[in-house]
Amino acid sequence: MSDGNENHRITVLLRRVSAGDRSAQSELLPIVYAQLLRMAEQQFRSERRGHTLQPTALVSELYLRVIRDSAIEWQDRAHFFAVSAQTIRRILVDHARSVNALRRPSPHMRLDIDDVLVYSDDYAPQILDIDEALNRLAERDPRMAQIVEMRVFAGLSIAEMAVALDVSERTVKRDWAVARVWLSKELK
Repeated sequence: MSDGNENHRITVLLRRVSAGDRSAQSELLPIVYAQLLRMAEQQFRSERRGHTLQPTALVSELYLRVIRDSAIEWQDRAHFFAVSAQTIRRILVDHARSVNALRRPSPHMRLDIDDVLVYSDDYAPQILDIDEALNRLAERDPRMAQIVEMRVFAGLSIAEMAVALDVSERTVKRDWAVARVWLSKELK
């Protein structure tokens, strides 16, 4: 993962972006691109060739949505990647909705929360089910929903999530375990 100097540099650039400095946007992309691409590639690691959404397109859409949102007051690197996880979820759900509109879902196909770690057009209806379940979880426990987003849609580690949420790693592990059980019940 990133060292302290890089983390500090990202934080400084994000604060400049929040202040309206457009040159900071250009400086930031090369620094965070590899991490964003890794997050996107994780979503597609077992997907067939010719998939309708590619990791590089996901990163481009993600970066445009995140950086162009001038309402975000960036706190630090962890905040950036937490918002990125949420945005990846939104992009994948939007994509799943468009794919789902073209297909008839199989009523027998079920998806476990672990399966969503790899996005597939074939799972579009189930991705929408997971999105609805995550929305219900967010109503009950917003932090647990954030942990699921960061883990599933951004592939952040326990340590990275703990920093982003300003909680202990033990709390993240416990919340992740409880959220997985709750979501599994909701999805069945």
